[in-house]
Amino acid sequence: MSVLSFIRGSVFSGRCFLFYTKIPPPSGPGEQRSYTEDTARCPHGRGQSVCYPLSHRALVHLHGQDTGPFLQGIITNDVRVLEEPERSVLYAHMLNVQGRTLYDVMLYSQKEADAPCGVLLECDRTITDSVLRHLKVYKIRRKVSIQPCPELSVWAVLPGHCKPELLRPEKAVVMGADPRAEQMGWRLVLDNRDDPQNVMASCHKGDVHEYHKHRYTIGLPEGVRDLPPGTALPLESNLVFMNGISFNKGCYIGQELTARTHHMGVIRKRLMPFRLSPPFTAQNLKEGAPLHTQGGKPAGKHRTGLGDMGLGLVRTAHAKEELEVKTSDNDTVTLKVSVPEWWPKDAKLN
Repeated sequence: MSVLSFIRGSVFSGRCFLFYTKIPPPSGPGEQRSYTEDTARCPHGRGQSVCYPLSHRALVHLHGQDTGPFLQGIITNDVRVLEEPERSVLYAHMLNVQGRTLYDVMLYSQKEADAPCGVLLECDRTITDSVLRHLKVYKIRRKVSIQPCPELSVWAVLPGHCKPELLRPEKAVVMGADPRAEQMGWRLVLDNRDDPQNVMASCHKGDVHEYHKHRYTIGLPEGVRDLPPGTALPLESNLVFMNGISFNKGCYIGQELTARTHHMGVIRKRLMPFRLSPPFTAQNLKEGAPLHTQGGKPAGKHRTGLGDMGLGLVRTAHAKEELEVKTSDNDTVTLKVSVPEWWPKDAKLN
C-alpha cells in the first residue's frame, strides 16, 4: 500500500504552504526539476533502501513572518520555489560579498501545529556557529527566530530511483528528494530518538563512509572540506548543475559576480571527480596539490577525497586527459578525471 507524500509548509508573507515531495526527473542546467507522481512509481518494486546517518550535518530552525524575504536576500536560490505544491526541499549556497561560497545549505519547508510555519536549514556541523552568526548579522529587525536543532538528525536514503515507503509517516519531520542529483536519493529528518528502520519499510543502516565514497564517485561536493569557505566559487563548484541557483530571483549577497560570470558563458575550471592509480589514495595528497598534464602544463588543483576517489578543481580544457599529481612524499601519481553522468548532456568543457 503506497504511502501519501509527507506534508510540510513554509512561511512566505505570513502564509503557510503545503508540499508533496516526489522524485525529480533529470533537467538541464539551471532548471529546477519538477516532482511528479509518475516518477515516484516503481513498477518493479521499491527494493531495499540504505539509510546513512549524516552526523556531519546540523539543522537550524528559522520561523516567523519574515522568514521567506530574509532568506531570499542571502542565498543563491529562489525561496519562492517552496511555494510550489510539489516542492519541500531546496539546495543553495550562501556567498560572501565577493561572490565566493561560504556555506552550502539545504532548506526544508516545515509546518508546525502550535507555532508559525518555518524552515529547517541544514549545514555542515563544524561551522554551525558561523552560520548562526551569519544569519543573525543579516537578520537586523526582521521578524525571524533562529535556533539550532540538536534534537533532530539528518539521514540520506539511497538509492533514489523510487520513493521510500514510510511505515510511520508521522515520525518523519521531513522526507524529500535530494534536489542536487537523482543519484543522491532522499533526505530524511527524524527526532534523534527515532530509528529510521522503524520509520521506513525495507531499510537498513549504512556506514557514512560509503555515503561519502558515493558522493566522490559521482563528483558531488558537500561541506567545508569540498567547498572551502571564502575560496570556492559557486559556478566552478557546479551549483547550476546541482539546481542550487536562480538567475532571475533578484539581488542577494554575492549575486553580481556570479550573474556576470554566468552570462559571459565561460567557466574554465570545474570541480570534477577523479580516480587515482593504485596503490595511492587521496590521503597521500596535500590539499591544493597542483595537477599537471603529462606534458607538464598546469591542469588544476586537488581539493579532497576518500580512498582512491577525490574531487579536483580541473581546467576543463584538460578534463579528458590523463593527469599527474605529486604526493606528500614527492611520488608522481596518475589520475583519471571523469565527467559526471548527472551533468547535463550539453555541459560545455571548454
